Amino acid sequence: MSKKQDDFYFQNFIECAGYSCQAAHLLKEILSDFKPEDTRMRLDELHKIEHEADMKKHELSDRLTKAFITPIEREDIAALSEQIDDLTDKIEEVFIRIYINNVKAIRPEALKMLELVIQCCEEVCGLMREFANFRRSKELKDRIIQINSLEEEADRLYIASMHSLHSEEKDVLAVIAWREIYSYLEKCADACEHAADVVESVVMKNS
Repeated sequence: MSKKQDDFYFQNFIECAGYSCQAAHLLKEILSDFKPEDTRMRLDELHKIEHEADMKKHELSDRLTKAFITPIEREDIAALSEQIDDLTDKIEEVFIRIYINNVKAIRPEALKMLELVIQCCEEVCGLMREFANFRRSKELKDRIIQINSLEEEADRLYIASMHSLHSEEKDVLAVIAWREIYSYLEKCADACEHAADVVESVVMKNS
């Protein structure tokens, strides 16, 4: 298989991870200066990024169905593409939950969780940039470990945020809304870890 054909897959991973980072940073921008009256418009902005990520994923799927030889196992290519796309989807889902629950103000815990999600996304972007060199990379393992650490930190913050929500919030509808929002923020961190798990599996298979 030619290097150009190999590069297509790795470049696609980089670009798809880039959309995840773009979505996460836009979500931070929206929530840091939250204006409830702009929610519908900002949701459209976020969906545009998610749609572009979907198109990029479809490009890979189309190429994969026609490929005879691939640089790594096609199941791993499909799994990694799916996990990165799931990350972008989950970031959008956070804001969808804010919109459909008609949230009027953002809780500080959500911004703290989002900051960890952004760090995870940035690490996934770095992981994808290094992935093509996975057989010789000295950086890949450290990035995987860092993503795992960030996901564990996100889990701890999720548990603390949920405890605070249920012990301090008296409005039942607010509890229901923020349970969903926190859960999707935690799922974003999980999606980052799942992408790192696929990369780690590829390294192990080829070492």
